[in-house]
Amino acid sequence: MRNIKVINSDWLFSKNAKSAPSVCPQDWESLNLPFTWNGKDGQDGGNDYYRGTCWFAKEIKASDLPEGEEVYFQFDGVNSSCEVFWNAEKLAEHHGGYSTFRVKVEGIKETNVLSLAVDNSPNDKVYPQNADFTFYGGIYRDVSVIGVPKNHFDLDYYGAPGIMVTPEIKGNDAEVEIKTFIKDDDNCKVRYEIIADGEVVASCEKDGDDEAEFKLENVHLWDGLRDPYLYTAKAYLIENGEVIDEISARFGCRSFKIDPEKGFILNGREYPLRGVSRHQDRPDIGNALLPEHHKEDLELIVEMGANTIRLAHYQHSQVFYDLCDEAGLVLWAEIPYISKHMPNGYDNTISQMKELISQNYNHPSIVVWGLSNEITIAGAADPDLIRNHKKLNDLCHKMDKTRLTTVASVTMCSIDAEYVHISDVLSYNHYFGWYGGTTDMNGPWFDDFHKKYPNKPIGISEYGCEALDWHTSNPIQGDYTEEYQSYYHEELIKQIADRPYLWATHVWNMFDFAADARAEGGENGMNHKGLVTFDRKYKKDSFYAYQAWLSDKPVLHICSKRYIDRVEDITKVTVYSNCNEVELFANGVSVGKQTKGKYPFFYFEVKNEGETTLTAKAGELEDTSTIRKVDSPNEAYIMKEEGDVINWFEINTPDGRYSINDTIGDIMSTFAGKVATVKILLKIKNAFASGKDGEDGKKGGGLEIAGFQLSMGMIKNIYGMAKGFTVKRAFSMMGGKFTKEQILEVNAMLNKVKKPKK
Repeated sequence: MRNIKVINSDWLFSKNAKSAPSVCPQDWESLNLPFTWNGKDGQDGGNDYYRGTCWFAKEIKASDLPEGEEVYFQFDGVNSSCEVFWNAEKLAEHHGGYSTFRVKVEGIKETNVLSLAVDNSPNDKVYPQNADFTFYGGIYRDVSVIGVPKNHFDLDYYGAPGIMVTPEIKGNDAEVEIKTFIKDDDNCKVRYEIIADGEVVASCEKDGDDEAEFKLENVHLWDGLRDPYLYTAKAYLIENGEVIDEISARFGCRSFKIDPEKGFILNGREYPLRGVSRHQDRPDIGNALLPEHHKEDLELIVEMGANTIRLAHYQHSQVFYDLCDEAGLVLWAEIPYISKHMPNGYDNTISQMKELISQNYNHPSIVVWGLSNEITIAGAADPDLIRNHKKLNDLCHKMDKTRLTTVASVTMCSIDAEYVHISDVLSYNHYFGWYGGTTDMNGPWFDDFHKKYPNKPIGISEYGCEALDWHTSNPIQGDYTEEYQSYYHEELIKQIADRPYLWATHVWNMFDFAADARAEGGENGMNHKGLVTFDRKYKKDSFYAYQAWLSDKPVLHICSKRYIDRVEDITKVTVYSNCNEVELFANGVSVGKQTKGKYPFFYFEVKNEGETTLTAKAGELEDTSTIRKVDSPNEAYIMKEEGDVINWFEINTPDGRYSINDTIGDIMSTFAGKVATVKILLKIKNAFASGKDGEDGKKGGGLEIAGFQLSMGMIKNIYGMAKGFTVKRAFSMMGGKFTKEQILEVNAMLNKVKKPKK
């Protein structure tokens, strides 16, 4: 029979080793898996975390191996490329840091050394290479050793479980096809069973690789959050009347379709997919998660009321897929084909997609396979990029006839581009209201797409903005305050709620995550667009906005609890609730009652005098917070960003004249403003003339923002979105390339330009 043993303890690690050891070194560091060497330096900013080759080794005695005629090692996640050695002899290599792979070993001695050279260094053939997150190096998921008889269910095909279960709903019943894959199936038979609630409800016996077909009458559906019911399929390999190997897979019976007008439909009923994207990393440990970390993430997402997750931008842990099956969440699963198309990476996209589908085929939670994310940042016309996507699309349909394909397209990509129309369905990453533009641009953009392509299902794969522990009563785009993030998501919720044709919407992101190239918001190395902080300890106000919109459980939340000291005489208090009526009290005195309107947001005005205890009541629910009148702003609430050398009082803003506090779009609305903008662009071009290589390989081809190299052509494509940026914010995103004096010089230029009379 199959025997499996997890071997995460007692490993050795070295950053300096050069070759595979034949005996365990005495001077290597001892550690247990899972482990990443970038848990600290991959989260502190500077884009300088270690990317290279490190070595892992473990002594394995023959007596410690599980019983079996053949022995395999299974690696659930090694980032991003690795070579596997057994007693200093190379056995295999693997390229792709997020999927399971297995290696068969032979020549077992009494004492053996298993070693891996693990490499996360930059290259041009293994995805991802350019992306807004940290590529943690290490063995960051479980390692197991598997003992099996000579004849066994296949362990060699793309890390797959060896069993495929395909249910198809037919009225009240389900037809279930089960296929297994056998290594050396000489004279073997397979007994199949389907188990429901601990009881065998169907069984049969087949020869070798023959498929089994069952009919489940009055099938119990996997029905999303309402009833995520799971069956279990078991397969027993029989040789000479004896069971020699056994595998199983849980599965769910459900139907779905994606309608361009009605959106997502589950089991015949409209089921709008509204949820989040997820990055998996955590403070200090990066991607080296334990099962309890996955469980906590899942529980927070369900608590918020989401019914879907986009698992970005890579294959996630089987632990998490299993939890989503059990909870009833609908998933978008994708490979890390992201940001920059690499001509030498074609084979890697194919192998990573084969692994993704093969390893996750049985999960009922998954409904779409994602081909790529923002891959057209440098343009959508590259014939090689188009070819790559068509091959991936065809591969998905060949391997899985039950699911659809999708892509996450970037704003700058034209809706008429060939790339946009390769996949079955489509979503766009839009940040109108954060990276330029305004929040009210989101809904109309999708209306325009829907009008032009009424038969193409369209959704939102990313939208969001950043928030840290900064606060204000007058939030503005780009201020990184919790209040602006709340405003942003309130506006987006309103626009999404009014557009049922959006097949899925995914907030970017559920959790803050590490992106070592970033230097924004006052804390380097992080992307702070999460609805929950990186450590999972604090739910930002926007978390409760979604909970009030999506959850079936009663919700009541007063916003801005961390914003106590306020200077204004009358202050705005926002309350989120899905209850019909909310009453707010200030020091026990009612400020007023409000009845819920179309959206679950309540806005009150409160006198700010002395110290005030705010109490919101809705039915049996109650929430409290405190505000306090102060004479001057609390400096602790104001962002102190490294390199942000200009104070607000240093910026001259004469009446009726432009300044760097105005948006690019407003400045460009006048002829004199256009002239000034051209002069500013020439300054920027000159400043970057000695910068990094452009996409043509020549110096001065572009500039770098948040770790991405942008060519001048790309900058032109971004202009439509960037019109919403203030000039000051545009400069702040250029990584400290400009001094305070240079920026104030630009401000002086703009001060000469008159604003149009209202």
